[in-house]
Amino acid sequence: MLPPPRGLVVGSGGGGLAVHGRKRSLVPFALTCAAILFMGLFLLIPLGAVFSYAFREGVRAFWASVSDKDALSAIRLTFFVVCLTVPLNVLFGICAAWNICKFRFRGKNLLVTLIDLPFTVSPVIAGLIFVLIFNPAGKLGGWLVGRDIRVLFAVPSIVLATAFVTFPFVAREVIPLMQSQGTDDEEAALMLGAGGWKTFTRVTLPNIRWGLLYGVILCTARAVGEFGAVSVVSGHIRGKTVTMPLQVEILYNEYNFTAAFAVASLLSLVSLLTLLAKKVTERNRRIKKASYYGQPKKEERMDYVRDSDYRRQ
Repeated sequence: MLPPPRGLVVGSGGGGLAVHGRKRSLVPFALTCAAILFMGLFLLIPLGAVFSYAFREGVRAFWASVSDKDALSAIRLTFFVVCLTVPLNVLFGICAAWNICKFRFRGKNLLVTLIDLPFTVSPVIAGLIFVLIFNPAGKLGGWLVGRDIRVLFAVPSIVLATAFVTFPFVAREVIPLMQSQGTDDEEAALMLGAGGWKTFTRVTLPNIRWGLLYGVILCTARAVGEFGAVSVVSGHIRGKTVTMPLQVEILYNEYNFTAAFAVASLLSLVSLLTLLAKKVTERNRRIKKASYYGQPKKEERMDYVRDSDYRRQ
């Protein structure tokens, strides 16, 4: 078979469609340039500006800003809320995914829809819902206030609002993974005499560990940076109910730009670390999926492609 003319790329389909190679090569180049331009304008330049403004007056000013007592209180409260909400969301996500994927019951579609509810409700509206529920003028809020239990404009309301906004992330990562794996492994373990807890810890949990870790990373990132719902229910009490995003807003409104960007740089650093963990988890998930389905290695696939091209010629 004669080789194709120069500048033409012969497709592998039955029709042998030929596309001009020079024109075709401009398309990915143009798309790459557009993606780099978009990332530079909307991601890299703002991120660089945050760190530039944070260190504009020197390292001492940066350290003084992040070591301030209000800033330290905001940092502690933020990670305290994360340490409470993420395990709760992990527990809920695993239980919901196990229930949806391993059992048949009425109302399953309704449960899946309710899990997606925080994605459709604005965080500000979610905060207003908690204000209405725990308002001291209401029945529940008045009952709690009468027993000296403060929920609204205190740490419990911040935890509840953050948990509500972030609880779909773990469940939404684990449910599709469990559905794709089916119930064959669990049924085999039960037939061999394993109990329910042993089946879960030895079979189900190892199979979903990378998807679960991916959901934990997304949930942590959202919990650290949550602003809307927390802003409504916190009361903005400095040193008590102010998280890191709220601290940035307060400092910026007071025209203390260096301190505001210093705290914002810490949030940006957490985001970058989260992004790195996300990429590592995605890579491990791809490797796990490839090994699970028995996909050939990259070198073997390339050899097969080269041999196929040679046989067509």
